[in-house]
Amino acid sequence: MDLLTVKVLTVLLLSALLLGVLYSYISQTHRFVSFQLQDVIADTRSAEVHPDSHGLHLVAPEHVRYKQPSIMQGRTDVVSVTPWLAPIVWEGTFNPVLLDSIYKPQNISIAATVFAVGKYIMFLKNFLETAEQHFFVGFKVHIYVFTDRPKEVPQVKMAADRQLTVRSVPSSNRWQEISARRMELIQTLIEQTAHSDADYIFCLDVDSQFHGRWGTESLGGLVAVIHPGYYRDDRSRFPYERRPQSRAYVAPGEGDFYYCGGAFGGLMQEVHLLAKTCRFNFEADAKENIEAAWQEESHLNRYMWLNKPSKVLSPEYLWQDFKSRNPEIHIIRFSGVVKNYAEIRPNA
Repeated sequence: MDLLTVKVLTVLLLSALLLGVLYSYISQTHRFVSFQLQDVIADTRSAEVHPDSHGLHLVAPEHVRYKQPSIMQGRTDVVSVTPWLAPIVWEGTFNPVLLDSIYKPQNISIAATVFAVGKYIMFLKNFLETAEQHFFVGFKVHIYVFTDRPKEVPQVKMAADRQLTVRSVPSSNRWQEISARRMELIQTLIEQTAHSDADYIFCLDVDSQFHGRWGTESLGGLVAVIHPGYYRDDRSRFPYERRPQSRAYVAPGEGDFYYCGGAFGGLMQEVHLLAKTCRFNFEADAKENIEAAWQEESHLNRYMWLNKPSKVLSPEYLWQDFKSRNPEIHIIRFSGVVKNYAEIRPNA
């Protein structure tokens, strides 16, 4: 055997030996990692909920029993989703037990604003008492009352984790000015206090009362309520601001639904942006001696047309007491009470 052959054989033997050692190492490492992964999987089978994922999807606790969902049965008399795929909330489209079990562990808190200026203070007691019975019962709630008559705010017994704060505002000789200033005051409230006190905020009319559950089914990024007076109408009949000079302008043939100015809400940052934008546009209009047809409601509708709400609440969430209930309205949750505007509005 010549010297070259010996060298080749030596190299081959050393290579084979090295490969054998390497294979043994890789095999042992693989088994070790596999055992570790099995342990991790076993540990996480009973801990599949990740707190940092709550903002991305809804997390339900184990063993909550509720009726099996169906995509074949349900409400067929109404539309329950918008063209941009936002849910439209009607009675019979959600499970309250399931939703509450999802949101309760998150320890969320809800703020609500209500304006009781001038003679509108007469509606506050009924609003607060019915809110105690129906509005986010069992959750942390902070109601902010804006009024020019703080001494007349009624004493209403509130459940644990529910509180009321009174904020003084000036009175006005024009109800339109009272209405218009709401966006400014909501913006300021969120900037000063509410953003650190609550996760969600709803802005509601005081001349209204609760009749049924208003709860976690209403939560969303930006939440609008369809006006009960126009939900069956063609949009050509909606009372949008039709003057192009106004920043609340919605052109003929445009718009989605007509939304209430008396009930809207969502996440703090979303409502803050809405209020800030509507206030800016309203004040810019005022400098040019333009007042939109329905003040802040007109500007809200313009905003909601361009910035689609992520959840839409059906007219159940702000019905009108003077209207008879239509067949598709299975429940009235919140409604505007019957009133004489000539008696309560300063310039009616």
